[in-house]
Formats: sequence, C-alpha cells, structure tokens
Amino acid sequence: MPLNGYTIVFDLDGTLVDTAPDLVRALNVCMQGSGVDPISTPEVRNLVGQGARALIERAFAFGGITPDPADVDARLVHFLEDYSANIAEVSTVFDGAIACMDALKQAGARLSICTNKPEMLTHKLLDAFALTPHFDAIVCPENVSAKKPDAAHMLAAITPLSPKKALMVGDSIADLGSARAAGIPAILMSHGYSTPPAAELGADLVLDHFSALNDAVYHLFGVRPNPQETL
Repeated sequence: MPLNGYTIVFDLDGTLVDTAPDLVRALNVCMQGSGVDPISTPEVRNLVGQGARALIERAFAFGGITPDPADVDARLVHFLEDYSANIAEVSTVFDGAIACMDALKQAGARLSICTNKPEMLTHKLLDAFALTPHFDAIVCPENVSAKKPDAAHMLAAITPLSPKKALMVGDSIADLGSARAAGIPAILMSHGYSTPPAAELGADLVLDHFSALNDAVYHLFGVRPNPQETL
C-alpha cells in the first residue's frame, strides 16, 4: 500500500461538508428581533471561520449594529441549541469527498479530522453523514492546548505518525496557518469559506473538486500510486 505510514488531515466545515446552509438557517433564527436583516447563504459563507460567537458578532457588524455583549451571549445559546438540533437538515458532503477518502484509506493512508468546531457538534455532524468510520483521529479544540492555526492542533491530528509524512486538506487561512506552523504541506479546496479566496492564500495547491485530490496527495508526497488506487 503506497500510502502506508502517511497521514492526511482534513478540516471539516467548508472542506468535507458544506455546512453553510444549516449555519445560515440557525443564524437567522437566532438573530430574529436583532434589527439585522436575514442573511443569505453566500453572505454567511464569508462570515464563517472563527466559531459561533464570532459568526453572531459578524452578523451584527454586517447589519451595522454594535450589540450588547449580553445580547450576543443570549443569541449564542439560541444559535447552538437550534444548530445542534438540526445540524444536518440541509448541509451536504461535498461531491467526491467520500470516494476520495475511500481510495486514500485503501492505499493505506491514515485519515484525521482537525477542526475548530466544538467536539459535540463535530461528532454529531460526522455521525449524521456516517463519516466517523473514515477517520483514525478526530481532534477538536477541547482536545488540545491551542486550536488552529496553532501547530499543536495539527500535530495532535498527526500523532502517532510523523509530520514528515503528513499533509493538510482545508479551505481557510486557519488551516494553512496550522499546516505551516506544523511544517507540513497544505492543499486548500476552493469551494470553502475563505475570505480572501483560497487561491490567494499561498497554499501548496488549490483544488476545485475532490476528483483531483488523490493525484495531488501522491504528487506532494512524491509517492507513485497503484493504478487501481487513483480516481
């Protein structure tokens, strides 16, 4: 198996799963009565990235409103309750992601999740799409001393294998920063939630679809695939 001993670390939101539709639904529910007009899914894609509290604060800023911190706290509770209860109502796994991961596993790779999404929500989302069995490790902010873009988060997702045989697949500056801090290559998916666009962040590679990922992984690792293990 050509990828035996190698680790591919995946981000979750915006990389493997398009969670923006459920995030925008929950956000608009929790923002009712705030004075902020309903936000569209394309607009929320540009607001996602630093957690639920930041999402709510950015929504207020998007509406030109400076909120009371207590109001943010209350809306955060409402958001988390609604999002957790309906986490996979309209979200979808990005096209080609499962087939790609299956091929990487068949080639011997170890797959990990490295996400800033809270642990409870991460496991709930992965279970909703039956993705959990694909991963050898699932590392959330609660599991490490510092979250992405800190190297500690990335390295925890690679352990017990060597960072010298690992790479990151993400969609944002936090993913790239964590990979750089850990000293590993980074592939960014252009379909994610990055502002500025992923193509402008300086990743080793930027891909538009998962159908290109397997060849990119072999290229960056300098490994020759078996013909039956590529897509």
